[in-house]
Amino acid sequence: MSAVSTVVVVTWRGRDHITACLDALAAQKSPHRTIIVDNASDDGTAELISGHEVVRLPRNRGYAGGLAAVLDMVDTQFVAWLNDDAAPDPSWLAELESALNGEPGAAAATSSILLTDGSTQSVGVALTADGHGRDVVLAGREVFGFCGGAALLRTDELRAVGGVPASFFCYYEDTDTAWRLRLAGHRVISVGPARVRHKHGASTRPGSTLFHRWNERNRLLMLLRCAPASVALTQLARFVAITAMLPFRKNVPDAANFRLGLRAQVLAEVLLRLPTTLVQRLRVKTEVPRTSVWRDWAGR
Repeated sequence: MSAVSTVVVVTWRGRDHITACLDALAAQKSPHRTIIVDNASDDGTAELISGHEVVRLPRNRGYAGGLAAVLDMVDTQFVAWLNDDAAPDPSWLAELESALNGEPGAAAATSSILLTDGSTQSVGVALTADGHGRDVVLAGREVFGFCGGAALLRTDELRAVGGVPASFFCYYEDTDTAWRLRLAGHRVISVGPARVRHKHGASTRPGSTLFHRWNERNRLLMLLRCAPASVALTQLARFVAITAMLPFRKNVPDAANFRLGLRAQVLAEVLLRLPTTLVQRLRVKTEVPRTSVWRDWAGR
């Protein structure tokens, strides 16, 4: 049986966990192609993965950049995104493929991502009332978006909506892609039996300064690209107002995303990217109005 899916695993300094990921992929019931994108690891990862199909990048381009770098190499009907610190059950890929084959209107299927203690990290992504993406742990068949740590997408549909936002580097590349798929008229489904065990934070440090920088910046860029103009401008203005008031506030939360320097850097990066982002906004396919997607999914 020929493969209908290509699994892309992006790694950076993944020596301590990527072997478990690759062993789990080797045990999959569904035949597939695996491409490993090595983001210039310098910890011995390259030696561990040398027997696989590897694309080694000259510098670390992040998760989004790694996915984007090999999208043109994918020649299968489906493409899977899989974190290098995730170990899927043997039936994981087969369950996702079966789900998409059974629902032609869906362009992406998200997995049940479990933490190492067995608790649920994500069965999909919701869109909050202020435009954040958040993991949900209980959902019906349809969800707003997929968690990029373990998901399957239709390759042609992904390319048709502009592929992966490589410039995001890390975080929100999945929610941005889900936005664009929905604007193009596609659905996203949650597949409960497609289970993955995830060592959350093995590759990045949630809560770190970099984490908050990427999250805050990429949320605003995503909204400027995809959301109704009123929503995007309101959220940008809100971010500016909160930042401007920080020096005058008492009891500022002790979190990196409330540090004046970080927020100023985020604003500078957003403004620097604004002309390109607005051009990208004009290129987004909108078979479904932005206001309709927002009305149907924000705050649910």
